[in-house]
Amino acid sequence: MTTDVFIVAGVRLYRQGLTQALNADPRFRVVGAVAGHAEGMSEMLELVPRPDVAILDIGAGPGLSAARHFRAELPEVRLVALAIDDTEESVVAWAEAGVAGFVTRDTPLEGLMSTVEWAARGGIECSPRATAALVRRLASLADRGVASTRRPQLTPREREVVALIDQGLSNKQIARELHIELATVKNHVHSVLEKLQVERRGAAAAAVRDRDQLQARPR
Repeated sequence: MTTDVFIVAGVRLYRQGLTQALNADPRFRVVGAVAGHAEGMSEMLELVPRPDVAILDIGAGPGLSAARHFRAELPEVRLVALAIDDTEESVVAWAEAGVAGFVTRDTPLEGLMSTVEWAARGGIECSPRATAALVRRLASLADRGVASTRRPQLTPREREVVALIDQGLSNKQIARELHIELATVKNHVHSVLEKLQVERRGAAAAAVRDRDQLQARPR
């Protein structure tokens, strides 16, 4: 089964060399080759059927943002990033951008072909170092998820109390604002401090604010 490939590479010699090498292998068929990401996006949107894999030269444009754009507009096209740095930071960043395959500057041509073939099948192939980086990242996310589930959750009323504390209101003012007894507010505050394991009202408000910002941050 032939894999349709689209190439985005800024250097013409690079682009033409990849096109000739892939077309010479019966496993592949190059259906397009352009210099820039915007041009590549435009041409791939017009192709029917869409290519199976797009090879992206990271030096041909804005890189990570372009990869995210491709994934958003062409989710059925698997992406292979070309000439990335084989470092944990780089590999994780490209994986989070939606790239299915990684090819470093030192990868031989056959390695590129193997990566493209794996990506077309829905798999992934990368160096042992890159694999280790991805495993560590997954483990970190898993640990964060476990910690989150173990953390006591505030009730809706407790969150209302904390939000008003964050606005600088006293317990008496909170009682008036929520139309509840002062003793009830004190009970809520005490419960919040215990759940968040802090000693001061301000620290509780800061902890909730930081948690909300972390959860709202794009992954």
